[in-house]
Amino acid sequence: MTTDAPVLTESHAVGVSTPPVRETTLGGILREAADAHPDRIALVDGSPDPAARRRWTYRELHEEATSVAQALSTRFTPGERIAVWAPNSPEWVILEFGCAMAGLVIVTVNPGFRAGELSYVLTQSGAAGLFVVSDFRGNPMFATAMQVQPECRDLREIIRFDDWGDFVGTASEFRGELPEPTPDDAVMIQYTSGTTGFPKGAFLHHRGLTNNAAHFFDRMGLGEGSVMVGTMPLFHTAGSVMGVLGCVGSASTHVIVEAFEPGLVLALLDEYEAEAMVGVPTMLIAMLEHPTFADRDLSHLKGVCSGGSLVPDALVRRFEADLGAPFTIVFGQTECSPVATMTHPTDTIEDKAGTIGLPMPNVEVKIIDTETGATQPIGAIGEFCTRGYHVMRGYFEMAEQTAETIDDEGWLHTGDLCAMDSRGYCTVEGRLKDMIIRGGENIYPKEIEELLFQHAAVGEVAVVGLPDDTWGETVGAFIRPAPDHDVDKNTLFAYLREHLAPHKTPKQWFVIDEFPFTGSGKIQKYKLREQWQAGAFTEL
Repeated sequence: MTTDAPVLTESHAVGVSTPPVRETTLGGILREAADAHPDRIALVDGSPDPAARRRWTYRELHEEATSVAQALSTRFTPGERIAVWAPNSPEWVILEFGCAMAGLVIVTVNPGFRAGELSYVLTQSGAAGLFVVSDFRGNPMFATAMQVQPECRDLREIIRFDDWGDFVGTASEFRGELPEPTPDDAVMIQYTSGTTGFPKGAFLHHRGLTNNAAHFFDRMGLGEGSVMVGTMPLFHTAGSVMGVLGCVGSASTHVIVEAFEPGLVLALLDEYEAEAMVGVPTMLIAMLEHPTFADRDLSHLKGVCSGGSLVPDALVRRFEADLGAPFTIVFGQTECSPVATMTHPTDTIEDKAGTIGLPMPNVEVKIIDTETGATQPIGAIGEFCTRGYHVMRGYFEMAEQTAETIDDEGWLHTGDLCAMDSRGYCTVEGRLKDMIIRGGENIYPKEIEELLFQHAAVGEVAVVGLPDDTWGETVGAFIRPAPDHDVDKNTLFAYLREHLAPHKTPKQWFVIDEFPFTGSGKIQKYKLREQWQAGAFTEL
């Protein structure tokens, strides 16, 4: 993308001022869409069974969300936290808006969690209510919720989604008026175990979520009334913010799936003539490799967006060629609502593959020296920091961790190692905690991963620092082979040695069938390290 922005002399860039930040709330954007387009389809249940696909117009979605807000208000008071522990469903989306309209804070919980993880989230957030499904993928969720309730001091009520109709019917008992939340009010807590393990609850507000979603949709090149197939989990901001709020903010149609399945997503993209989807690279690869891919009409696609992990040049070219739509990359984290930078659909392949784009509108980004805190010169690696309307209020009831993450000037310190060029485009070089220090030498895994990703035998890869008595850390490569390929470490070693210094070349090589991922699709390297230490892998 060409820009008239001045050439930068240090690693500090400010996003454009349009679109401006609007003073909006979740309930407010739903009401606007319902008033302007009452009969437009807002939400579709993308069930594998076409006969089971339910749909809501914007009028119907607003009416049901209002009823949910009223039913909630008979049980809970504004400011209380309401957890939702379930896979994607239309009721999940309606509950998101109902909580917001009742002045409550929704707490999103990964449906893969087990008892200890659930108990931690419910206790730390002080959740007063929990909405839960009976079970999902063999996880006995309702039984688990009942089991942990005595441990959760504030949990007064557990409501099953199986009883949704009865619950919504209690709206008739509500007397009075719903509150009018302000854009600055907190509305969501999302727990960010991320790639480092310890869960912290990002306390997010209406203004940050609604505007970030709108700016994401705008930069992706999507207009009012688009159709998006939602593949990302609603317990993550990619689903509940970029997907749900992006669609409602543009009065678009959102077709959601309970859980990603490549054949189903391809069928929905075709049937609903979808113009957009968001998916981590693993999802997109699975779609391209699915046997029905060639039979599907994807000609209506206007934008495909990804993030969360490395997307090399060859893969970007493949996505754009095979999917027939401009590809964009988002970068951020839950703590910034969640997008801080993003490429443009019109950017070059090199920028889409090699950078994470420019700051979002009304967002500041700088790269700082990890030792001194000074803004880095152009091209120097340092910590990615961002400031603006999108930054969370803090970690819920974690003042010390909040102070470590948001400084006195309002800068959110992400822990990501990045660099910025003179245009303001950033590149990711790794995580502070991912950086490998071998004999005093700093090694950035991303450089090695990018090279390995270009090799035909490599489907996915993670390069991890492993403890070593001599060097402190040594470089380990965990590889999922590409379809119909075998991994030969000598071949890959020789390949890397053509491009890298000896100390950067992995010493230990492992083949893996499946990586541990976060909800946003990032490989959890700390878990790989833990599994390696437990003897889970055999070295090649």
